[in-house]
Amino acid sequence: MRLTAMSTTAAHPPMMTLDEALQRLTSAAAQHRLQAQEAVPTAQALGRVLASPVQSTLDVPPADNSAMDGYAVRFADLLPGAYGAAVLPISQRIAAGAPGQPLVPGTAARIFTGAQVPAGADTVLMQEICEALPAAVDVAGDVARVRISLAAQPKLGQAIRRRGEDVAIGATVLRAGTRLTPQALGLAAAVGLAELPVLRRPRVALFSTGDELAMPGEPLKPGAIYNSNRFTLRALLQAAGCEVQDLGIVPDRLDATRAALRTAAHDADLIVTSGGVSVGEEDHLRPAAQAEGRLDLWQIAIKPGKPLAFGAIRRGDDDASGEALFIGLPGNPVSSFVTFLVTVAPVLRALQGMPATLPQSLPLRAAFDWPRADKRREFLRVQITPEGELVLFDNQGSGVLTSTVWADGLVDNPAGRAIVRGDTVRFLPLANLIAA
Repeated sequence: MRLTAMSTTAAHPPMMTLDEALQRLTSAAAQHRLQAQEAVPTAQALGRVLASPVQSTLDVPPADNSAMDGYAVRFADLLPGAYGAAVLPISQRIAAGAPGQPLVPGTAARIFTGAQVPAGADTVLMQEICEALPAAVDVAGDVARVRISLAAQPKLGQAIRRRGEDVAIGATVLRAGTRLTPQALGLAAAVGLAELPVLRRPRVALFSTGDELAMPGEPLKPGAIYNSNRFTLRALLQAAGCEVQDLGIVPDRLDATRAALRTAAHDADLIVTSGGVSVGEEDHLRPAAQAEGRLDLWQIAIKPGKPLAFGAIRRGDDDASGEALFIGLPGNPVSSFVTFLVTVAPVLRALQGMPATLPQSLPLRAAFDWPRADKRREFLRVQITPEGELVLFDNQGSGVLTSTVWADGLVDNPAGRAIVRGDTVRFLPLANLIAA
């Protein structure tokens, strides 16, 4: 999908809603959807995205088995005896992994959790309602017995996990585009899969622009700041399962920015930058990206965050070489963080064939007032109280990085809406935004 130049001037980029921006971003990403895949051991597939659906080649469980420790019986043999109890001789002992013999009518089989229910048995009684009795002499010799309390009102078929109850043979257990969680890996193992077909990881090149940036550990010169965005964005990309090519800090020069874009585009599916997306004299990303590819400069109606650059950078001198998508984020730390969550993360999901919408919000009660309705859609940093209400971080400034550590999530507040204590608001947990 080739991006067309915007008709507006660079000095007055268009203001658009987040929903409109997301539609454009994810549509372009879908055109660049990853195709290459590989087989990886199931034990090493955490966080990867399935390239094709997984179907079960067996029933789970593969046979009827006991849901608890107890006794397998025929329900018809539970005839009341003295004191409302049934007494049955124990004909066998069945542990998990060792199939028993068909149950002799009129007897009980001692059985343990997960063990296969013997043929002829149709009910399992938990050991808590049973009492093992001393052996009694009968025609077969010494025979252990079990007394079953009928006061517990046992039911036909209880405590048996039926064959195929969890997964039926041929069923699709994991769909293409699924990000593999620990429980998904357990399910894959349950149907016997030692390997899983996954997409290759998205390759993302990352760099920051700005002569004022320094690295932690370096002396901080007058006018300089430490480059927090590099660490935040790199970690967010790694949490999203990406291979990250970290190109560091690029000087505020047009030639250096163009060279960085060319290097980044060579192997990357996506280039992410922070800073330099405004239209000042020292903001070189716009002319550099236009020289090396195509660029739209947008203003998104969200707060924090507003300026966003989006385009594509050529990998070579001809169309056959392909291109890498490009997203330029604002430089303020909170703006960069929030804008990544609501724009870059959906693009990464679209590249992998996953749903590219924002995670479902939760309706929670606000324990704060927010009287200053803004014309932009706001993402407010909040924390959940023990009572399940939301409290607001005092300083919602776009440079207050401490608020992102303190917060449990964001209130997604529509444009033009003031919040009164007690209102129900839309809460987006940070864990869902980061790991989705």
